Amino acid sequence: MTTSVIPAEAPASPPGTRRRKAGGGGQLGRYLIVRLLLIIPTVFILVTMVFILMRTIGDPITAALGGRLSAAQLQERIHAAGYDRPILVQYFEYLGQIFTGNFGTTISDNQPVTKVLLTYGGATLELAFYALIVAFIVGIPLGMLAAYFRDKWPDAIFRVFAILCYATPVFFAGLLLKLVFSVWLGILPVSGRASTSTELDIELLPHPTGIYLIDAIQTGNPANLADVLAHAILPGIALGLLTAGIFLRLVRTNVIGTLSADYVDAARSRGVSEYRLVRRHAYKPALIPIITVIGLQIALLLGGAVLTETTFEWKGLGFMLAQYLGARDFVAVQGIVALLAVVVAVTNFIVDVIAALIDPRVRY
Repeated sequence: MTTSVIPAEAPASPPGTRRRKAGGGGQLGRYLIVRLLLIIPTVFILVTMVFILMRTIGDPITAALGGRLSAAQLQERIHAAGYDRPILVQYFEYLGQIFTGNFGTTISDNQPVTKVLLTYGGATLELAFYALIVAFIVGIPLGMLAAYFRDKWPDAIFRVFAILCYATPVFFAGLLLKLVFSVWLGILPVSGRASTSTELDIELLPHPTGIYLIDAIQTGNPANLADVLAHAILPGIALGLLTAGIFLRLVRTNVIGTLSADYVDAARSRGVSEYRLVRRHAYKPALIPIITVIGLQIALLLGGAVLTETTFEWKGLGFMLAQYLGARDFVAVQGIVALLAVVVAVTNFIVDVIAALIDPRVRY
């Protein structure tokens, strides 16, 4: 006589668990597609706002050349450029030019705006890279230390330092750094991206990138690389401290929040030291908010780059934007601001992708 064994039923999964597992990849795909499509209206709105603001002062020819040409010459230039046509016609023509990669021609020096963007864009990108390195090196370790010494005197000092970092105008910080390290101590260059000899070596390269760090490596001369890095220290610190203060506060807040989680309490009950809890258990969760705000900080860095590049004569897009504003060359200003808008929108999309891959809660 045999007895049949009835298999035990598997425990029921919580409602929606199987559906979420099956559709997780689909939700991620939909999330990324939506974020990608949002780039189009974002750039469209920013470009439209720039166009309208630039037209509130009149036509660019009169703004740039008024007082230097006769009324007849001005009218001839305005008609040739098409600025006497209806504003809607100019607007749709401007949009069509942008979609084809044509940002117009500068009025003050008569060169394609695209050439200006390609020539000076690498310098601004390089400066933003240095600033982010400074922000990470300063903001994240100090934020962890502030959380470790919570409500003690080191924590108070770090919090005051963070406030000073993002409250001090970047041009003022730059002037102080130049005064101390260039004028008083004389150990760092006062301005520029490289010395004359290094720039000459870079110009002799067959295919310079415009990013001096890469170009100095291509020259094969260690002295050129050291010279480029020496010129980058003060501008990178001046702009990087602006973001370092924000990173410090974010890391401190999130590490303190993580240290109160249940799994950290369990580890603490097993005798794990507080230092190890901060370094091993609270460190990675605290980085997720940093990643999510990097996109916003890129916009802040690009805005601060205008003042930083002007202070240190770092010839990037920010420096040229200040020059064209002084010359009232609003065609060049439109092109530079439109490119910066595209860079910010694309950077935010990349950050959203990284955040969604790291933290699944982002897309649910």
